[in-house]
Amino acid sequence: VQLVASGGGSVQAGGSLKLSCAASGMIIGNVEMDWYRQAPGKERELVSTISPDGTTTYPDSVRGRFTVSRDDTKNTLYLQMNSLKTEDTADYYCVADIQPGGYWGQATQVTVSS
Repeated sequence: VQLVASGGGSVQAGGSLKLSCAASGMIIGNVEMDWYRQAPGKERELVSTISPDGTTTYPDSVRGRFTVSRDDTKNTLYLQMNSLKTEDTADYYCVADIQPGGYWGQATQVTVSS
């Protein structure tokens, strides 16, 4: 299994970024897929989930600004992030719920400047 995240970068506050997570060796539509983030010196935070039936959940910190989606034809997970804030700065990870604790891909870094 491989989860390859991309799309991170540097953006000014108020801007947008779209993260992608291309999966291989598994079918993302068959399992819950999550996006997590971790900022320096802070605890890891779950920022979105999408279940096999398409149900999505978000914490209050990103609800209304972030949208998770997937393209089953491309076996790719996405995270559209709008109205970015400096506090969104973090390493972002996509995680597949295929083993205890999840299967983690590598991070893509997001930096939001004021």
